[in-house]
Formats: sequence, C-alpha cells, structure tokens
Amino acid sequence: MALTRIGLAGLAVMGQNLALNIAEKGFPISVYNRTTSKVDETVQRAKIEGNLPLYGFHDPASFVNSIQKPRVVIMLVKAGAPVDQTIATLAAHLEQGDCIIDGGNEWYENTERREKEMQERGLLYLGMGVSGGEEGARHGPSMMPGGSVEAYQYIEDILLKVSAQVPDSGPCVTYIGKGGSGNFVKMVHNGIEYGDMQLIAEAYDVLKSVGKLTNSELQQVFAEWNKGELLSFLVEITADIFGIKDDQGEGYLVDKVLDKTGMKGTGKWTVQQAAELSVAAPTIEASLDSRFLSGLKDERVAASKIFQGDYTSDEPVDKAQLIEDVRKALYASKICSYAQGMNIIKAKSTEKGWGLNLGELARIWKGGCIIRASFLDRIKKAYDRNAELANLLIDPEFAQEIMDRQAAWRRVVCLAINNGVSTPGMSASLAYFDSYRRDRLPANLVQAQRDYFGAHTYERVDMPGSFHTEWYKIANSKI
Repeated sequence: MALTRIGLAGLAVMGQNLALNIAEKGFPISVYNRTTSKVDETVQRAKIEGNLPLYGFHDPASFVNSIQKPRVVIMLVKAGAPVDQTIATLAAHLEQGDCIIDGGNEWYENTERREKEMQERGLLYLGMGVSGGEEGARHGPSMMPGGSVEAYQYIEDILLKVSAQVPDSGPCVTYIGKGGSGNFVKMVHNGIEYGDMQLIAEAYDVLKSVGKLTNSELQQVFAEWNKGELLSFLVEITADIFGIKDDQGEGYLVDKVLDKTGMKGTGKWTVQQAAELSVAAPTIEASLDSRFLSGLKDERVAASKIFQGDYTSDEPVDKAQLIEDVRKALYASKICSYAQGMNIIKAKSTEKGWGLNLGELARIWKGGCIIRASFLDRIKKAYDRNAELANLLIDPEFAQEIMDRQAAWRRVVCLAINNGVSTPGMSASLAYFDSYRRDRLPANLVQAQRDYFGAHTYERVDMPGSFHTEWYKIANSKI
C-alpha cells in the first residue's frame, strides 16, 4: 500500500471517531492501539461507513513506517502517564523532523515539558485541545492546537477540513500559540462549560421547584429559548433530555437519573489556575462546588431529614413571568461565566507571553464544541472592537444587555432564596456583577483588620503612600 498522510494512536471513542473523520475528508490514515481488537473494530467501521482510507496496524513499528515523511501522529490517550508511555513507544520508531500531537485533555505544563523533551530528540510536538465529544470528533470538532508552529503547518490542511465548519466564520480551528497554550485554552473552555451546565441546571430547578413546570413544559420552554439569544448546543440538548421517556419504567428518564455529577478534572484545574492568577471566577467556582456537593448524596439525604420544614414562599408565582425572568437571569449569568473564563485566559497569556487572541478563540468555539452558542459571535465582535477589553461586562453591547436584564436576574435569585432553592451559579454571577460595578467595596475594612492584627499596612484614598496604625493601642487607650 502507499504511505498514508497521517497516523492516529489511541482508539477509544474519541480516537476512533476522529480517525474516521480524517479518513472521510480524504486523508489516508494509519491507526494503532495497544489493544489490537480496537484496531480491527476501527478498520471494520471504516469499511461499513464508506470504505474509508483507514489502515490498521497491530505493532508500533509497522504503524509508524506506514506514514509518509515527515510523519505526523496524533495521540488520543488518557492524560498523564499513559501519554508518556505512548510517546516512548512511538518515539522509538520516529525520525528527526517527525511530529507527535497530543489530542487529549492534558495539563498544559506536561505539554511544555514534553515539547522540550521532544525538541532534544529532534521531534516536533503539539498539544491540541479537541472539543465536541464523540459526535464532534466524527463530524467536526473545535480544535485548539498549541506548541510548535512548524508542527501546526504540517497538518493545517487536515485540521481546516476536519474541524467544524461555520458559515460566514470558517473552520473552528486556529493556531492558538506557543507552549501549552492549546491545552490551557481547552481547559478553560471546559471550566466555562462547567459554569454553563450549572446555570442551566439552576434555571431548570427554579422552573420546576418554584414554577412547578412539568417535563413537557420544560421541553417546550428550552426549545423556545434555543430559538433566541440562548441558542446553543447545551440548551438544545437540555430540551431533548426533557422529552425522553423512561424505557425501563414510568415517567421521564431525567427524573430517574441520580443527582450526582461526575467530573474528570479540567474544571478543578481551571479554578486552581484562577486562584494562582488572582482572577475572580465565582461562577465557575460555584459550578465546581456544586459538583462536590452533589457527590455527598448520602449526607444530603440524611441532612434533609434533620432540616425538615416548609421552605416555600407564600408569594404567588406568575408562570409566564417566571419563565421570562429565568431566561433573562440565565443569559446575564452566562455572560459572567464567559467573562471570567476569558479573564483567566488573558491573565495566563500575559504571564506566559503567549499573545492569545480572545476574539479568535470565541470564533473557533462557535461550532463543533460543547459550549458552542450564537452569542459567541458577539463575544468575538466585542474583542474585535477592543482587543484590550478589561472585562466582557464593560463592552457597550453586553453592558446594556446586563442592565436590561438585571431586575429579572435579581427577582429570580430572591425568589429562589425565599423558596429554599439553591442557585449558587446565578447568585455568584450576580454578586460578581455587583462587586465589579461598585466603585467602593467593604475591602477597606478587611485591609484595616489586616493592619490591626498583622501590621500589613494600608493605602489611603486621600493621600499617596503606605500607612500603618497602632489600632490596638489607640482602641485600648480610650478605655
């Protein structure tokens, strides 16, 4: 057989689907997996799905040697040690100038370490975030490659065809930047995703618990929302979920799903990075805390028996007004979640000298990925208008939208509190907005306390300089 254009190692769900996508776009591809049954399964799928130019190999040497030079191999294996093991297996057969691409959710510093190690061996390395789940991988994901520019140029033609295509916007891929920037951007994308999902879950909770909407009504509401400013993949699939009946019993499947959310770590990494960079990200943090609390199912069941009582308000609820208010609250909160994510990326880009283009990131997230949404086009335009925008909230268009929705936002949060329904994401988003919009916060008292017990000094509003006061002595001298 003729040499293939590219190779892919790691044939779990994402790997298989991305390999088939590449083959379907006309690029002959070699595939390899340590468990050889996965290789045979992928080859069989390629035959069934259109006799695609996909070729399977059971050993790493023949796999690598089947690819044209300079060779490019994409890895899609579990982050951490498995990546290092796969690199060792492949590198033994690669030659100077060949390229390895890690397409998994890897910690960005691991990517930077590996790029340096590969450079010493004469190999090129890319860390590439891939978003869109199995459907995206098969039919067009959003792709975030970072690392060697030369390596990106090797496969740019492939990525431009394989990635999601958005009319009037183009392929959902771009060269992100140096080092681990691609992995970092994908990590924050996932953090924003955590925030988005939590906010949608809270909208559902308020509508169901306070508004008493049925699953059928919820499906209609979310389907309707998906026609307007909330048009997005996550709102679309939420509407779908409410319409699925339980095939193992009575009622709807969503009500039978255990209220315990899993996670793989990227949300936690995002929050840790926000703290390291001193960037406020309360919406994303609230979504992570909510997943932690959801995991305490047995404790929550026990607590519900201790804290029994009527937490509902006597306040009458206008269902139509509530639906409209929740829509506005969800949208305003969502803006805060994206603003926080963009600020984390901007701070890291400044720290590392990556020079990331936030508007371009918004563009490549418009299709293929989990957080794809129509309003990402407006985020792109906001950064196009002002690349140095301090915060998405102060873009004139978004600022006006938040002002137009804040009354509804406050009503929803207050209504939820008065009915004992937790809305940590919406509440944190509102607090973030209220803190950001105020020219004076009670931080003056906190700094005075720090100076009182630790002599940390303080600045004054009326004169320059650093000051310290003997608060204890002055307070006790008046006794």
